[in-house]
Amino acid sequence: MNRKRHVMVLAGILFLSLHTVSGHAQNRGHADIKNAEGKTIGTASLRGTKDGVVLTINVNGLPEGLHAVHVHSVGKCEGPAFTSAGPHFNPLNKKHGLENAAGPHAGDLPDMYVEKNGAGRYEVLLDGITLGPGETSIFDADGSAIVIHMTADDNVTDPTGNSGDRIACGVITRGAAKKM
Repeated sequence: MNRKRHVMVLAGILFLSLHTVSGHAQNRGHADIKNAEGKTIGTASLRGTKDGVVLTINVNGLPEGLHAVHVHSVGKCEGPAFTSAGPHFNPLNKKHGLENAAGPHAGDLPDMYVEKNGAGRYEVLLDGITLGPGETSIFDADGSAIVIHMTADDNVTDPTGNSGDRIACGVITRGAAKKM
């Protein structure tokens, strides 16, 4: 009887630990961000919270200044133009722009500043996307991508905010980034 109970307790602990790991992975996403030449220049991580999704981006090797950052609707990053990433993620059919009365797209984000040395660090709370199932999930059938543009977003012009060429892209995948 004690042995049977011991096996049941161990099975329960194993189930809970696997459930916790898989639940943890369900609540995270990441992307390796590549430039037009295919070189990895940074990473993005996404973490679900009770208030939304925290997106953190770290990049090196970009031009100095403000750059539009968007979540795009297709999980493909074929360079050099990254048009394979499709339009902005917009499951609720809004208009583009954080300052647009009829917007924003779920994938519209604030601009990122890149320093003179080419490094940029960015963190923002997103309340228009989810990492779990549902209409606003970025893990839909064709996935999603993080795209960095050449210039700042004007936050009103539909559909792209006059943000210039796509200069970097990363396919968002489920789970935390692997440690090197």
